[in-house]
Parts: sequence; C-alpha cells; structure tokens
Amino acid sequence: MRMHWDDLPTATRDAVAAHTGPIYTATTADTGLNSEIAATLDTSAGHIFVKGLRCDHPRVWTQQREATINPHVAPLAPRLLWAIDDGEWNLLGFEHLDGRPSDYSPGADDLPLVAQAIITLSAVRAPADVELKQIEQRLADYVDHPDDVELLRGDTLLHTDWTPDNVLIVDKVARVVDWAWPTRGAAWIDAACWVVWLISAGHNPADAEQWAAKTPAWSTAPARALDVFATAQQRLWAGIAADAPDIAWKQSLAAAADQWATYRRR
Repeated sequence: MRMHWDDLPTATRDAVAAHTGPIYTATTADTGLNSEIAATLDTSAGHIFVKGLRCDHPRVWTQQREATINPHVAPLAPRLLWAIDDGEWNLLGFEHLDGRPSDYSPGADDLPLVAQAIITLSAVRAPADVELKQIEQRLADYVDHPDDVELLRGDTLLHTDWTPDNVLIVDKVARVVDWAWPTRGAAWIDAACWVVWLISAGHNPADAEQWAAKTPAWSTAPARALDVFATAQQRLWAGIAADAPDIAWKQSLAAAADQWATYRRR
C-alpha cells in the first residue's frame, strides 16, 4: 500500500533532511508498485526522488540490490544520491528526472528512443561482484525441458520490466528507472521483454519483433531461444493474470504474451 511522506516517522524524515536540507513539499507518485514510499521532494537542494520500504518488508532486499547496481547503470538510470536505513525504514534518494512515461503505441516518436536505451543496456556486462538473479532461474518453472533455460543464459545486465512507467522520456532521451530486479542473462532478452509490451500497446507480433530487431543483440538470439522465451512469457503472464482477474493491464499483458507465443509457433 502506497503511503505518503507525512506518514513516515519524524525521525526518518529528519534523517532524510540531513541529506537534503529543508523539505518544503512532497508529492506522492501515482505509478509504480514496488515501493511503500515513492515521492518527489522539493528541497533546498532541488527536487529529489525518494523510494523505500519498511525494514521488515519481505522485499526490502531489493533496496540494497538497487543501490548496489546503480553505479553500473548510470547515466541510463537516475543517479543514487544517498541511502538511509534507520532500523525502521530503508530509503533511497535519487536524482529527480523531469520526464514522462514512454509511449509504445504504433508510430510513436518514443519508439526509437526506447530502442536506443535497450541497445545501450545490452552492452553492459553484469558485474561479477554483485549478486544477481539469473534469467534461467527466474524462468525455470515456465519451460518444458530443463535444458531449454540454457538458451537464455548470458552475462549481460538485464532490466526485464519494460513497462512504460519505467522508461521515462527526458529531453528526448529514454531513461530507465526502478532497478529492483536486475538480472543476468542473454543480451537479447530485454528486447524480447519489450516485444510483449509493444503488442499490448497495439503492435502486431511481426511489427513488435521488427522494433526489437533494431537492437543488434536481437540478431544473436537463436530462433529456438526466442520460441522458448515467448512460451515462458506466455505462461508467466497467464499465471499473473489468473491471480488478478480484475486488473486490466495484467490481462492485457497476458493476451499480448499469448499472441506472441502463438505467432512464434506458427
């Protein structure tokens, strides 16, 4: 459940102010699902974006993971300014991006910008000194044969969550936010994740793949690997949608993933 800045304990807000100077206003974000606190602070140091979870939250480990990965993904991602863990709340303070969610609809001007962001990220090797999820672990339950996940293995740093809210257009550049789930895998996988979002936004599967193919890493994916990944996405999103029958965007993503997997089989 999303909380507001004033809901935080006074001591926690004071700890943030020690980094930012006086805080004049706080505006709660109306998008994003992973953080209990997500707000833009207007401070004497300028605008700062803060996100966080209670220290006893079962996903609080994602805060540390996001802080650790930040130096490897800046400037594509907003720069981490500070981190606070006061025993009750774990908060991260980021450079504020004055941007808007990207538009994935057919013909949108943002599409080449998003493709460029994926190209940039596909050149980033997963750091050896950071513990990361591996794509073959994340998708192991959605493949027919255990050996199939080996087709997804790689050493590239992946984002994997290409919702338009995570890709902000700032001064005609796509910036990628919310790095709670960085993953190690094949370089083409982020482009493949984007395909499902493109289909959900109105592209047919062939056109969505043509956009993915604008990223050089796409050409390194064997056809069999794309088939396996599309089927895994179909099963993953079907499960997500079944658990949330009243949430329209999850139903849309499940339908899009089904379209893509059906297209690949044909």
